Amino acid sequence: MAKKRFYGQRILFAIFIAAMALPKQVVLVPLVRIVNFMGIHDTLWAVILPLIGWPFGVFLMKQFSENIPTELLESAKIDGCGEIRTFWSVAFPIVKPGFAALAIFTFINTWNDYFMQLVMLTSRQNLTISLGVATMQAEMATNYGLIMAGAALAAVPIVTVFLVFQKSFTQGITMGAVKG
Repeated sequence: MAKKRFYGQRILFAIFIAAMALPKQVVLVPLVRIVNFMGIHDTLWAVILPLIGWPFGVFLMKQFSENIPTELLESAKIDGCGEIRTFWSVAFPIVKPGFAALAIFTFINTWNDYFMQLVMLTSRQNLTISLGVATMQAEMATNYGLIMAGAALAAVPIVTVFLVFQKSFTQGITMGAVKG
């Protein structure tokens, strides 16, 4: 889509860039209304789905898509590939590191997003580990050892995901930054 030129493309991209500057607190009320309308409030999907379409993801994937050589897309069209076949056979393998980097960013952002979890999740059974650690603090007595163990446990998935996907992550980040 980043390679296709259409009327208002620059304005649309400027809107996405401006949306990146907005904090989550600004879009919270409409987001809660949408989540309630979809019927997914107080589920983990209420935390995950809003971050999938966040403007940063659109920006990152646009940068990767612009790195696809136009000659490859044109040769696929000459060879008889349709739009979908061109995407899956030509474009997607090139932007796959970008998808990997975006998936890692989204996972880490969702995992660490205390505010969105606090608003979207209300029942104790759906609390994430970061909210669970925060609820361990009591007014009179606080078990700091348990809180530190919970905080260390909360860091394990992030470190694991990064170590497992480190090559894809660094390849994805550097590929989007280099224009050749």
